[in-house]
Amino acid sequence: MSELGRHLKEARLQKGMSLDDVQEVTKIRKKYLEAIEAGDYKVLPGSFYVRAFIKTYAEAVGVNPDELMEEHGNVPAAPVDTTMETVIQKRSRKPETERNAKWLPTVLMWTFPVLILVVIYLYASNSLNKPESPTVDSADVTSEQQDPATQQPSPTAVGGGVAAPSEPAGTAEATAAPTAAPTAVPTPSPSPAPQAVTVTQDRKSGKTTIYKVSAPSGTPVEVKIVATGVSWLEVYKGENSKGEKLSFGNTEAGQSMSFTLDAEGMYIKSGYSPATDITVNGETVTDGKTSSRLLLELDNTGASAGGGNDTGSTDDGDESQDSGTEE
Repeated sequence: MSELGRHLKEARLQKGMSLDDVQEVTKIRKKYLEAIEAGDYKVLPGSFYVRAFIKTYAEAVGVNPDELMEEHGNVPAAPVDTTMETVIQKRSRKPETERNAKWLPTVLMWTFPVLILVVIYLYASNSLNKPESPTVDSADVTSEQQDPATQQPSPTAVGGGVAAPSEPAGTAEATAAPTAAPTAVPTPSPSPAPQAVTVTQDRKSGKTTIYKVSAPSGTPVEVKIVATGVSWLEVYKGENSKGEKLSFGNTEAGQSMSFTLDAEGMYIKSGYSPATDITVNGETVTDGKTSSRLLLELDNTGASAGGGNDTGSTDDGDESQDSGTEE
């Protein structure tokens, strides 16, 4: 086994990952991962893939690939054929330039006639669709305005001026009617404040720390995980990793995910706890370890969480069942 392969293997074991886990994250076949750890680069399909696979493997287990390559300089370098690349680029660009120069005069020649036709068409359409202004007979207007026989004198009020027109009886009654008083709107009484959700460390089972989450019945409990760096993270519904998979893979700085805790509980495994901030309804949950395994159990009866006996192992099948052992 090479020093580089030993370094990657130790980092993988420290993360608690198997080769199958790394294969699922990186999409690199397991036999290539085994060859990298053994230092047998002949198994890989080419020298270019050696460095690419090592870099991807290192990022998956939380190792800086540049520092790893610099520390172990026995990795074969990928071949670079700059001459062939330059020739291919020159050959591909020349025909494209010639084609553009050939078609440009033709495009310009047809563009201007088309634009002229479009302008003419738009002008003709606007002229045809313009509505005609109505014609007014000046003789009718003059006779209507100057015929004194048809003019009715306005009634004169006492003392001079024009008398105001009389209002109908219904209108006067409506005006004199008093305005109805506005109906008072009852002020709603404030609703009681909801009871708080409490999180209490209950017990330990092997490497798993179990927390009781007490919440009133019907109150939603939000589990939020905010990543500040790279860490291997697994989230399952239930008591262990055999439940429904909710999240699986490496985290990135700034990544945030949210889940709802129900009666089945939630099992969280963090390969590097300082890079994952886990909260339940805003309350931080941590066991103070570098690599954490947490089990959240929902108690929606409203009773406060207290100590209890170990009801069973919640760790993965390949981990210790000793309830008093901590990492």
